[in-house]
Formats: sequence, C-alpha cells, structure tokens
Amino acid sequence: MANKIQLEVVTPSKQVVKVDVDLVTAPGTDGVFGVMANHTSFLSTLKVGEFRYVIDGQTTRLAVSGGFCEISNNRMTVLAESAEVSTDINVERALKAKERAERRLQEAQTHKENIDMARAQAALARANARLKVSGATTH
Repeated sequence: MANKIQLEVVTPSKQVVKVDVDLVTAPGTDGVFGVMANHTSFLSTLKVGEFRYVIDGQTTRLAVSGGFCEISNNRMTVLAESAEVSTDINVERALKAKERAERRLQEAQTHKENIDMARAQAALARANARLKVSGATTH
C-alpha cells in the first residue's frame, strides 16, 4: 500500500466500497477535489455528483448523493446519503425518477401548486447524476 490510499464508502444501509486506490476524485460542495496517497488531513462535505476512484489505471465511477468525507493517515472515509457503483445503477428507474422530478418542477411553475421546489430539484440532481455515471444519455 506504499502509494495507495484506503477508500471506504458507506451509506446508512451498507458498505459500498472498501479498497486500496491510487486516486480519488470527489464532488465537494466547494468544487471537485482529488486525493492521493500521503494527502494532508482534510474534511469536506460532498454534493450530489460523480465520484471516481482509480486502481492500477482502471477507473470506477459512483453516483453519490451528498454526505461527508474525511482524509487522514492514508485513509479516506466517505459517509454518503446514497452511493451506487455505475454498473449497479438501474437506468430505467433513474429515467423514471428524472421524469417525475421534471414533471413536479413543471407543475410547480405552471400551476403554482404547493410543491417543495428544493426537494424536486434535489431529486432531479440525483437522477441526473445516476444517469451520467451509468453512461446513459440524459436528453
């Protein structure tokens, strides 16, 4: 593990990843950041987006829905609201979630209904992140 950092990604329901990696790229709330071995101690909040890690030149992508991460002593621990590896994403379900969120946002604008805009926008962001990470098109 000389030039590796241990990555652990955990959600409230399960451990998603626990592996030694060469590089991590994460969607911090203040911007995307990268982490490699011997990184200084660091604490950050995460926003909805694409999370990547590289092992021996192979990149794995995850969709994360916010959370926190801590980097210390060649270890990065991520506590995420949700996290899915790209190969585990159900594209059909993500497309349906995107359509629902877009419909709710449209209803809020046209009918001025009592719809929680922040919640609908967050749902749309999560669906778009899942679709991006899965490789599905989002047109």
